[in-house]
Amino acid sequence: MICISVTPESRNFAKVDILNAAAQSDLVELCLDRLIKTPDIGDLISGFDTPILVSCRRPEDGGQFKGTEAERIQLLKQAIIAEPAYIELDLETAKQIPRFGKTKRVISYTSLKKPLSQVDDIFDEMAEAKADVIKFTWPTPTLQTAWPLLAAISQKRDIPVVGLGLGAAGITFSLLGVKYGSPWIYAALEKGMEAFEGQPTVAELNEVFHYPKISAKTRFIGVAGLGVAERRTIEVFNKASEQLELDYVCLPLVINDFKQVHKMLGILKIRSLVVSPRMGEFILPLAEHLEESSEKTGYGDLQLNQPDGWHAYDTVRRSAIKSLEATLEKKSPGSNSAFQRKNILVLGQSGLTKAVVHSLTQQGAVVSVTSQNDKAAQGIARAFDVRYVPFANLYDTLADVVVQTDPELKLGHSKEELNPSYLRETMTVMDISQLPESTALMQEAENRGCEIVCVDDVYRRQLSQIFKAITATEIPDDVFETRSEYTR
Repeated sequence: MICISVTPESRNFAKVDILNAAAQSDLVELCLDRLIKTPDIGDLISGFDTPILVSCRRPEDGGQFKGTEAERIQLLKQAIIAEPAYIELDLETAKQIPRFGKTKRVISYTSLKKPLSQVDDIFDEMAEAKADVIKFTWPTPTLQTAWPLLAAISQKRDIPVVGLGLGAAGITFSLLGVKYGSPWIYAALEKGMEAFEGQPTVAELNEVFHYPKISAKTRFIGVAGLGVAERRTIEVFNKASEQLELDYVCLPLVINDFKQVHKMLGILKIRSLVVSPRMGEFILPLAEHLEESSEKTGYGDLQLNQPDGWHAYDTVRRSAIKSLEATLEKKSPGSNSAFQRKNILVLGQSGLTKAVVHSLTQQGAVVSVTSQNDKAAQGIARAFDVRYVPFANLYDTLADVVVQTDPELKLGHSKEELNPSYLRETMTVMDISQLPESTALMQEAENRGCEIVCVDDVYRRQLSQIFKAITATEIPDDVFETRSEYTR
């Protein structure tokens, strides 16, 4: 079930908010914290078929109630008399307010500053306070901090447990909550009405994360990160799975260190991990086995759990080289090798840079590498036996092809920026630094008459390659054609 929280300031608009939320949810939480005047709660919640949960939280529990504690408790008592489906009470307040009528008690425990490591003792206290549902709320900036909260809802208990993760990994917890039987998860009605920063809207849960598809049998595809690129990947994979009637759903994972990650992925039965180009170096140590190119470059953007452990693969390199080859062949049809004797300048200093340099040298290209970080570029040149170009000497270097892999490099006229006047109409330009987005460099290159390698073509090749490796199925072409507002 989806619970949408509404936090009206005006009694006049409270019913409108509830009506709008009720149309898109299974449960509406009416938060009384921000109401300027004391409401007639019975009138506010009457006339709705969707169940109502009433809450009024203290500031230390994340609420905004500005009255006295006695006034807050009196307001909650009035709410219970109105007989909503649920009333939320913190543990301390629950001990002061007895059960009344048919209203079910959601006993909550909130820790705004840090996640809890153990919940069993608190759980027992909440059960003694006559809880019908137990709710835990705490910060979940990463997978590791969300883990105890997940453990709390995934264990079989006599009383159902709801969790609310605050922070980047909150969506991770919510989607896992659906799989492991949480009574409901929380969502915002629309952008600008989030109960906390980063909370997904109900439309986002539907359109991007496909939460209604999740069941106990769902197989998760782990996607490391929560940026626009990662959300776009999630959207494409989820649409493809739905269209092909596959039981896969993507799960975003915020990973900031590797402690216990293998164990967590194993418990969650996640056997694939998709990584954005920005994180290809950072997450590589998770893998126990590396394909040859990843071993040489320290970069990998796909990890698969096989019988002998986790294996890392480099997919964006393959996709980029294929797209570049296709563009060069179109430009010079009939040649034996698109890369033979081509002078290719690679901009960057990351693992992705190394992966591209490694592939191009294998294709017989004449490769040069440069970066604002001259020491890093010099190291890459030495490692792969290619030409090193000091960034200050870039403009004296001729190139047939320019490949940009550095997300930090900007166009401009300072000594640490790339002057767009370097681009010539005889050049072919490919920028994979911001996949799947086009960049200012690509726009400038197109304006100057350069041949462009379509970034969307690189991205489609890469996602198709990854999806097939995980599911043994091709992504239907039409899946790429539509894009929600949440991934733009």
